[in-house]
Order: sequence, then structure tokens, then C-alpha cells
Amino acid sequence: MPHPESDEPELQRYDRQMRFAPLGRQGQRRLQTARCTIIGCGALGSVQANILARAGVGHIRLVDRDFVETSNLQRQVLFDEADVAAGLPKAIAAANHLRTVNSQIKIEPIVEDAYHANIRGLCSDAEAILDGTDNFETRFLINDFAIEQGIPWLYGGCIGAEGQAMTIVPGETPCLQCLMPQGPPPPGTTATCDTAGILSSIVSVIAAIQCCEAIKILSGNRSTINQKLTVIDAWTNTFRQLDLSTLGANNTCLCCGQRQFEFLSGRHTSRSVVLCGRNSVQITSNRPSSISLEHLEQKLSELGRVQRNEFLLRFFAEDFSITVFTDGRAIVTGTADPGKAKSLYARYIGN
Repeated sequence: MPHPESDEPELQRYDRQMRFAPLGRQGQRRLQTARCTIIGCGALGSVQANILARAGVGHIRLVDRDFVETSNLQRQVLFDEADVAAGLPKAIAAANHLRTVNSQIKIEPIVEDAYHANIRGLCSDAEAILDGTDNFETRFLINDFAIEQGIPWLYGGCIGAEGQAMTIVPGETPCLQCLMPQGPPPPGTTATCDTAGILSSIVSVIAAIQCCEAIKILSGNRSTINQKLTVIDAWTNTFRQLDLSTLGANNTCLCCGQRQFEFLSGRHTSRSVVLCGRNSVQITSNRPSSISLEHLEQKLSELGRVQRNEFLLRFFAEDFSITVFTDGRAIVTGTADPGKAKSLYARYIGN
């Protein structure tokens, strides 16, 4: 027998979801008119988009700067080999697949790199922003914008078999800068999926947590959000939740306490410049920091050929190379596309 709350044709596909009493018909109706932006359509972002589209979120904007590659298929659930062969941008490929899943909602793909000059256009009308990014610089940008505008956002990150998730609601919870008051870690100091690997199972777990929190917010159930940082290691079967409520209590956070939006202003944004005639892009951080080339060599040596001297390190893999200087500046050779260069930098060097 049909559920009494699903007798309207446009709601029938959500029948089982509406049977969950805390959501119900009223919550589903709110989801149908809700808008969200997903920044990054890779591992986390593709799972997020898949869940939210099937849940009936009315308008989903997908933002990604990269294109589909074979190595993505292990964990990025919206893509297939045909997308790789076609060389499709991730946002476009994801939108194509989602439109065959749910034709009742609007999927808006944006093939861009989110940065300080365009994030307002990407996120101003969103009721929630989901983090599917691959670097902390973009996460701190999202954090600045979300706090300034009062928009909830869902932080998430995975590496190896471990993942973290945190719901950030301006004025109610600590923000990302409360958690990391020194800002993003220096380039080359953190592991990446390409250097440390990643299991698709932890991606699905963290994205599911982010999506459940987003559904609470978008359906009008904000009071039920999780106000703790969740850390899960799927390999060792450990689950931790850290209470961060005291972090923002003294109002010393530069972002949510003092409302200094350094990343949104562009002062902490990396710059990319195409080098004329060289098929190369230079990436320069606005947060100069000293990099240990020796440490970076140890991290990259298993992935490709590395040359190092006291001034720079050069990493070779496939048909490109990345030259890293001690101040964090890098030259990516083998492409003249700034978006591709930034993706390669984030993939192998880090933030």
C-alpha cells in the first residue's frame, strides 16, 4: 500500500525517505526548494552529489576545475570509462549522470576553480555549502565566506583510511579557523591521496556524514546537527568525536570572533601565472613558507623520478613535472591550464 504521505506524484520517489518521522513530508517539501553548492566533484563531492540528488534537494550546484581520469574511478562514484575517454570535466560528467537519476531537480555544473573573486557568485544563494575539495586553502576560503554570510557549511576530508567531518554553523559552532588557528599547513607538509593513498570506503562514510548533516539543515532540522568533530579510521575500526565547543568561547578566532576574512580578501590566495612559450604554469602562495625539500623528496620518490639540490626539487611523473622552490613557489610543466596545474600541485605537493 502506498504511504499516505507519498500520494502526490512528485513525492512518490521519496516515499521511504518520508517514512522517517523526523523528516516526514514537511521536511521533504523543504528539500525540494532547497539550494546547495558542492565545491569539488572528486571523491567526496561525487558521493555528496549522488546522495543529495537522490534525496531530492531541489537545486544542486557542482563546482570543479578538473577533468575525469582513470585513477578517479576507484572512488569517484559518478564517473565511468566513457567519461574518461571523452575527457569530460568532472562537473559536466557528474551533472550528466545525475540528470538520469533525478529529472525533477536542477543540477547546475560550473567548470571553475573556486577562489576569492568568484566564490560569492558560486555560493551566495546556497543554504548549505559542502566541502568536496582537495586542499586547505579552498576550505579556509569557504570558511571565511560562510562565516561572513552566515551560511552553514560541511567540512570533510579523507586520506588513507581516515576521515574527518565537522558541521560549521556560523554563530552556533566553532569554525575551521577555531580548529586550526594557524591557518592551512605549509605546502608539502601534509599527505595527499597520491602520496598516501585512499580507500573508497572512508570516502563514502565521510560524505554520508556530511550529507546527513546537510539534509538536517536543508529540511529545517538544524537543532539536530552534530556539533563535534568526527574522526573515523576505517582500517583500525576507531571512531572518535571531539567536543570543540570551547574553542570559540573566548572570541579570539580571527575569522568568527574578530571577523577578519583573510582568505576571502584574497590576501592568502595562491596565484597562478601561465609562463609564455613554456607550456608551464607558475603557482605562488601568498603565504610564503619554508619547505623541507628533503621531506618532500621522501614523500614523492616512490611516485616518480625526483631531482633535488639545496635550492629546488623537481618531480617527474607521466608527461609533466613540478619544480618546487624552498619558499613554496612551484612551476608545473606540461600544461598551460592554470586549473590543471593547481590540481597537480594539490595532488602531489599538498596545500
